Amino acid sequence: MIRHIVMLNLRPHVQAPLDVVLAKLAELVDTLDGCSNFVAGPNRDFEAKSQDFPHGFMFDAESAEALAAYAEHPEHIALGSRLVAMCNGGGKGITVFDLEIPSSG
Repeated sequence: MIRHIVMLNLRPHVQAPLDVVLAKLAELVDTLDGCSNFVAGPNRDFEAKSQDFPHGFMFDAESAEALAAYAEHPEHIALGSRLVAMCNGGGKGITVFDLEIPSSG
């Protein structure tokens, strides 16, 4: 399994359109085979190490192929463009971390 983690360095005053984009991403993930568990929210940053990323989201993909299907999906591409426009520095304001989680058992 791969946990797809996205951290957003947002420009000020984008919460309302961000909520719309994240809701649509959640809907998209729910429709894709092998993708599940979409979660989004503010960064609590309890260790004060990532203040530049006040919001993020993540979901699980069963395989690299499932994650690629998400990445290549036209809806993801369109919503990703909207996220880029909301971030400081455009695409440089988005950090993606794909964590492979070994199966237990």
